[in-house]
Amino acid sequence: MITIEQLKELTDRTSALGRYLDIEGKRIQVEEEQLRTQAPGFWDDPKAAEAQMKLVKGLQKWIDSYSELKTLVDETALAFDFYKDEMVTEEEVDANYQKASAMLESLELKNMLRQDEDVMDCVLKINSGAGGTESQDWASMLMRMYLRYCEQHDYRTRISNLQDGDEAGIKTVTIEVEGDMAYGYLKSESGVHRLVRVSPFNAQGKRMTSFASVFVTPLVDDTIEVYVDPSKISWDTFRSSGAGGQNVNKVETGVRLRYQYTDPDTGEQEEILIENTESRKQLENRENAMRLLRSQLYDRELKRRQAAQAKIEAGKKKIEWGSQIRSYVFDDRRVKDHRTGYQTSDVGGVMDGKLDGFIKAYLMEFAEKEDNN
Repeated sequence: MITIEQLKELTDRTSALGRYLDIEGKRIQVEEEQLRTQAPGFWDDPKAAEAQMKLVKGLQKWIDSYSELKTLVDETALAFDFYKDEMVTEEEVDANYQKASAMLESLELKNMLRQDEDVMDCVLKINSGAGGTESQDWASMLMRMYLRYCEQHDYRTRISNLQDGDEAGIKTVTIEVEGDMAYGYLKSESGVHRLVRVSPFNAQGKRMTSFASVFVTPLVDDTIEVYVDPSKISWDTFRSSGAGGQNVNKVETGVRLRYQYTDPDTGEQEEILIENTESRKQLENRENAMRLLRSQLYDRELKRRQAAQAKIEAGKKKIEWGSQIRSYVFDDRRVKDHRTGYQTSDVGGVMDGKLDGFIKAYLMEFAEKEDNN
C-alpha cells in the first residue's frame, strides 16, 4: 500500500510538470494556431500548411497527455481516500498509483526531448562488422531487437533495404521508423554494439566477440529544406534480390545513389552511398533514395552544430559517431551501456526490445547538455 508521502510526491511532480510545460499557455496557443488554419487560402502553400497542422497536432498532444495524467493522479488520490472508508482494496490503490507513476515518468522523459529534430521520424541502419557469419547473425539479432522495440511503442516500420548474410544473418538493413518522437528516443542507439557469447557457428564452442554498427538519422519530410546539389548525384540500377516475385528479380528495379559530399569545414570529399530495393518500381525507389539522402545531409548538419559540445566535453567520455556504446555479454547475463553505466541482467528482455531503461539513462545524462548547446 502506498504512503501519503508517495501520493504527495506524485501530486507535486505532476503539478511541477504542468507548470514547466505551461499547459495553460499551450491551450491559448492551440486556439491561436487553429485560427490560422481557417484563413482563406491556407492550403495554397501545402508545405506551410502541413507544417502548421503538425504544430497544432503536437501542441494538442501535450495538452491531452497532461490531462490524462492529471485524471490518473486525481483518481489515485480519490482511491487513497476511499480506502480509508474500505470502499476499495490496497491492490486497487497501488494499481492506480503505478499507472499514474508510469505515465508521469513517460511525460517527464518526453519533456527532455527539446531539440527540433527530436520530434521527427528516423532512419535506423544496421551494418555487420568484421567477423563474417557471427557478426552478420549479430546484426540480424539487433534488427529483431529494434523491430520489437518499435512494435511495443506503436511505431510503424518499413524496411527500405536489406542484404542477407552469406550463410546466416544480414550484412545490412535500413529501417524507416515513424512515430511520436521516434528520432528523439532512438538517437541514443547510434554507435557500435558489441556481442560476447559462445558462438553457435564455432565448432570448438569458443567464446567470441562480434560487432555491429547502428546509425540513426532524422527522417526529413517535404517541410524541411535541405539542399542537394544535382551535379554531385550519380545513379546505378541493379536487380533486387529476395522476396518480391519474379518481376523483381528479372527487372533492374533496385537503385544505388552516389552523392559526392564535400565537408564545408574541412573541404574533404566523401561519397555517400544509398541503396533502395523497397519497391518494384524503379521510380519509387529513386524517390525513396533521395529522401534518405536528404535525411543524411540534414543529420550531418546537426553533427556540425554539435561540434562545439564535443569540445566542451573534451576530457570526459566522448559520445561520437561510431564509438562503442554498449556490450551484450550473454554468458554473464549482462548488458551494459558504457556511456551512462546503466546495466541490466535481463538479457532476454533487452533482446526482445526492452530498451527503455537504456534510453532513459541516456536522456537523463545527456539531454540537458544538448539543450544548453
